[in-house]
Amino acid sequence: MKYFIIAGEASGDLHGSNLIKEISRVDQEAEFCLVGGDLMSGQGGEPVLHYRKMAFMGIWEVVKHIGQVFSNFRICKKAICDFQPDAVILIDYPGFNLRMARFAKKKGFRVIYYISPKLWAWNSRRVKKIKKYVDQMLVILPFEVGFYQQFGYHVDYVGNPLLDAIEQKRPGLQGFNSFITRNNLDSKPVIAVLPGSRKHEIASSLPVMMKMQDHFPQYQFVVAGAPAVEKEYYDTFLAGSGFRFVTGQTYELLANSFAALVNSGTAALEAAIFLVPQVVCYKVAPVSAFLIRMVIRVPYVSLVNLIMNERVVTELLQDDFNEKNLKDELARITQEEGRREVVRKYRELRDMLGKEGASGRAADLIYHSLTRG
Repeated sequence: MKYFIIAGEASGDLHGSNLIKEISRVDQEAEFCLVGGDLMSGQGGEPVLHYRKMAFMGIWEVVKHIGQVFSNFRICKKAICDFQPDAVILIDYPGFNLRMARFAKKKGFRVIYYISPKLWAWNSRRVKKIKKYVDQMLVILPFEVGFYQQFGYHVDYVGNPLLDAIEQKRPGLQGFNSFITRNNLDSKPVIAVLPGSRKHEIASSLPVMMKMQDHFPQYQFVVAGAPAVEKEYYDTFLAGSGFRFVTGQTYELLANSFAALVNSGTAALEAAIFLVPQVVCYKVAPVSAFLIRMVIRVPYVSLVNLIMNERVVTELLQDDFNEKNLKDELARITQEEGRREVVRKYRELRDMLGKEGASGRAADLIYHSLTRG
């Protein structure tokens, strides 16, 4: 069968690559056409559109790049019509993918959504669009089943694919001595710095995070480079500082870190699975922040806190994300008492997420829904 898969950011590229691998397992004649990144390309062929051209976050950022946004829609629509897939599979990224769901459904293609948009956070009214345009929804957060159920819409919980990605990597992860030797680091405990996967996120978060070096000289700070951002961009911030940089080693970094400074997103949940105490930081353009505050419907922004339905990790957002607050919170989670409580909650979170195998369960459900007609 033929599968058209759309992922618009780095995390979607990761989960999309594992989904492609599992679909190929159950459907040995599978053909793929992709919108995604290098990881998906490694499993299913060159993407017709790379997510680097789609990585706009926040209302103001989208407005500034509106020409590119419309071009992306045109490219994707044409590719779907040319490929004539048995299913269009959408991975998160709602600003783009909900529009593509509408287009694909009206063209008569089966629409499957893997990793639900976070409608429970900001726009439950869009569930009507999901019910109208999405034939099958596969969710990865346990509370999403109940959320959709209240609207009379059946979804399948497959577990969280991050567990798959991490467990696949874990056997080959380096120990601390090997990690610091490979990356020319010293023997101080490591504070991981994950400032985001988009340039505007890095620009808004990294300068504040870098101020922690003066307050915590007993640690070394190591930045994890995002796959879609060139090292030269990081150098504009890091040149002349004591911050170190690694790329393609995010899980190795987290596995060997004492604590972390994390831009809100998938990385917060990854740090939690690795049992790394963290401070979640996030700032967007003032216009975007104002509009977001008008529609946001949940008390937290990090997946860790949302899944646990309590404040497990501290979130420093907008004006609260400043040098003093960040210093105070980092001091708290590097002390024994603060660390112990956070790690205990992380273990509860891990139990809530269930077992590995989300990608395989998703592939099975997708294939069987197609073969059943």
